[in-house]
Amino acid sequence: MTVIVRELRRGSQTDAEGFARIRHLALPFMLYTPESIAYGVEHAHPDSHYQPLLAEEDGEFIGTAQVGVIYDSPEPGQAYVNVYVHPKRTGRGAGSLLVRAAEERLAALGATRLHAWVLDEPGNRAFAERHGYRASRSAHFLRLDLANGTLPPLQSPPPGVELRTAADFADDPRPLFRLDAETLLDEPSDVDREFTDYDAWMTETWHNPLFSPELTSIAVVDGHPAAFSAARTDGGTRYGTVMTGTARAFRGRGLAKLAKNDSLHRARAAGFTEAFTGNDSGNGPMLAINKWFGYEICATEVKYVRELG
Repeated sequence: MTVIVRELRRGSQTDAEGFARIRHLALPFMLYTPESIAYGVEHAHPDSHYQPLLAEEDGEFIGTAQVGVIYDSPEPGQAYVNVYVHPKRTGRGAGSLLVRAAEERLAALGATRLHAWVLDEPGNRAFAERHGYRASRSAHFLRLDLANGTLPPLQSPPPGVELRTAADFADDPRPLFRLDAETLLDEPSDVDREFTDYDAWMTETWHNPLFSPELTSIAVVDGHPAAFSAARTDGGTRYGTVMTGTARAFRGRGLAKLAKNDSLHRARAAGFTEAFTGNDSGNGPMLAINKWFGYEICATEVKYVRELG
């Protein structure tokens, strides 16, 4: 049995389907589709040098890696490598080959610090540490049973607040870009990032095949987006929120909770049966909000970091 690592081929439906299938098996709490994988490769920002890798054993896809540069960080040299292997195909060396190929690629691009998310399981953590990575912060995956669970009742917006969807901003999404960029600055992370490129945001966020403008809820105050809950779907029964936040000037008024509750009710009415989200383990306020909605932690990831050179 021979394991090889190669780049995911642009335009290959087979490669995109194989990548998405392995990611779904390894990370069932995240949304991936062949279309979103193919879109990410085709439309990646040039400065990200994004290149997914596939590990193949005798013609069967058994491992994946997301590899790229964190181009929107003000600190140069930041990059990432996220490796996940088919749960029933571990122990064949695919993970190590993927890590080696990714590190060689990123080192050639001038990366000096590599970030990798690893499921919080003994075998996975030991694997990361054997390859020279050290543990950093952690984050939780959360799941909500939309089909059988009980959502808090819909709330009427307070005076001066209107609930709208991102679809209402289709003619000019720039106000949502500004809101997303502001809330990102306060998201817990060990890598600073800045949204300054509107065109890149349109490509990576607004036009992403998973993004659902109709299920993304916005709390609007005096005509200005003040809080939002951004939704994605897999085109089937799975829905996820990838960012929920409030502009600094409007915090403390419950607007993020209001927007997320509206989005969840919209998702359930549209026939989605599972809701997923993720939170940094140190983000107590958002974890409390999600617990109020009925989310339960279903897995934890640990960020591992390696310095190159």
